[in-house]
Amino acid sequence: MSLKEKIQSDIKEAMKTRENEKVGVLRMLQSEIKNAEIAKRTKLSKSNGADDIEQKSQLSDEEIIEVISRETKKRKDAIELYEKGGRKELAEKEKKEAEILSAYMPEQMSEEEIRSLAKKTIDRLNASGQQDMGKVMGALKLETKGKADGAAVSRIVKELLSL
Repeated sequence: MSLKEKIQSDIKEAMKTRENEKVGVLRMLQSEIKNAEIAKRTKLSKSNGADDIEQKSQLSDEEIIEVISRETKKRKDAIELYEKGGRKELAEKEKKEAEILSAYMPEQMSEEEIRSLAKKTIDRLNASGQQDMGKVMGALKLETKGKADGAAVSRIVKELLSL
């Protein structure tokens, strides 16, 4: 079962159990996935023409995880802003939404795993200072995509390159 099918199935299940908040979050996610598919279809139609464009514009599970990751990041940013503004009830709502979304993400890497992977990448690339940050982050981005928070990866790489 693809991730898209799982989300659709979970919407039906949440509707049966009257979990209105979960239904709302998953419908929003479904909408974002549809928007990403439309954007992909538009891009494909400009480059290749119309042969089998409908099938090619379907998002893979990896692309859907990118959409979920973007939506989760939006929630985390909103939580931070609401907490700074003293709006605890809105921050709690965003936290619940982020929890629902995180169920569809792959297991997140621990800080130790990120640190180990960053050290290996720095050694492999012979990176020696802050000037190599972009090179290291580019290589790590491929390996941590969807599995680790970019801010955490950046913080760890910055710390290791400054040693």
